[in-house]
Amino acid sequence: MTAIEQVQEPAAPRYKRVLLKISGEALMGDRSYGLDPDMVSQVAHEIKSVWDLGGEVCVVIGGGNIFRGVSAAAKGMERATADYMGMLATVMNALAMQSGLESIGVPTRVLSALPISAVAEPYIRRRAMRHMEKRRVVVFAAGTGNPFFTTDTAAALRASEMGCDAMLKATKVDGVYDADPAVEKNAVRYDHLTYMDVLSRDLRVMDASAISLARENGIPILVFSIQNVGAFADVIRGRGTFTIISEKAD
Repeated sequence: MTAIEQVQEPAAPRYKRVLLKISGEALMGDRSYGLDPDMVSQVAHEIKSVWDLGGEVCVVIGGGNIFRGVSAAAKGMERATADYMGMLATVMNALAMQSGLESIGVPTRVLSALPISAVAEPYIRRRAMRHMEKRRVVVFAAGTGNPFFTTDTAAALRASEMGCDAMLKATKVDGVYDADPAVEKNAVRYDHLTYMDVLSRDLRVMDASAISLARENGIPILVFSIQNVGAFADVIRGRGTFTIISEKAD
């Protein structure tokens, strides 16, 4: 193998079909709430970089930048009502991401678990699968369509339904640490963890139901920083810095 072949070989994705889970807060940028157009554009370009490699991408976005159901419930609002409002916030984020992706030439469809036919298609598994087969990015909105379930759980559910090879959790740090690296300077980053490690150590990467669902369906979870340009494409090729959560850790 020549030196040129050695450089070009890693370009092939290690994971063909992936689900990207990104929090609503990640789309705020430096703002205190709402959407930062520059951050939406950056995430859109990250997704396009994977799409350009031939990867099949679906996305679940949280709604915390617009409305947080749990905090509203804590102030006296009924939890179910608050969660439905949070689902509507994810629809807004999904539409913003669709606009950002289509503006750079990536065909995108928004499928909502809540029927909102004027702006999004209803979630139908076979329809979503067909969109992905046609090389369209699919953005899943409104969580699972049920209160009391987080968008993390929705991401694990959709990744399982779509037959994804991996689920990628985009955060503000480059993996899973034993403590908050923003607070603890000596926090240690893990390269590999098992699903049970995450649950038993209460590492709070995703909620327990999401971790359990990923475990049941054998879907590895890769945690990386969305703030590092090119990180999404690097991770699906096995490059860069990230933590992988799977059944067995090396």
